[in-house]
Amino acid sequence: MHQCAKEEKVRVIACGAIAREIIAICKANRLGHIDLQCLPAIWHAYPEKITPGVENAIAEARAEGIERIFVGYADCGTGGLLDALCAREGVQRIEGPHCYSFFAGNAAFAENDDDVTSFFLTDFLARQFAAFVIEPLGLDRHPQLKPMYFGNYRKLVYLSQLEDENLKRKAKEAADYLGLEYEYRFTGYGDLTSALTRL
Repeated sequence: MHQCAKEEKVRVIACGAIAREIIAICKANRLGHIDLQCLPAIWHAYPEKITPGVENAIAEARAEGIERIFVGYADCGTGGLLDALCAREGVQRIEGPHCYSFFAGNAAFAENDDDVTSFFLTDFLARQFAAFVIEPLGLDRHPQLKPMYFGNYRKLVYLSQLEDENLKRKAKEAADYLGLEYEYRFTGYGDLTSALTRL
């Protein structure tokens, strides 16, 4: 856990894939009351684990006497189960269907109607492309599956939180590996900043 000073805590239960961004926002905005607990980033590939994991983390926070809780996940493939949990527990989560949307800004993301044929990377996924895309899909062992997984995509869109030439290069390499066009969009932290500063 990373505690970004002392006041009444708000426990933010978040995906480990956005931990770096949450910590940066906390530091930049002096959000010392935010107490961050990250769940495994690999659940990005196994969304059925997210809702039970968040439920356990909420129970742990309450057992510690922390009542102010915020869920740092979008729906993230839970099919509404995470929203149902948040409603039962009386906690809020960040708005949006997934992190690509809230990093881009949910309103802006919804306006890009060509994105149905786009495969997205964030800074985290650009850094961890092999561990979070290639290996979970088995492409390291069965590269012939690439057309099955990615044949309906036209381009890879890198939604970048930081201007970083090394990450741009990695994202371009990922696009080349998948045989997709490459598009770069700098988003910064998008709606994540406003969601956290409102706490």
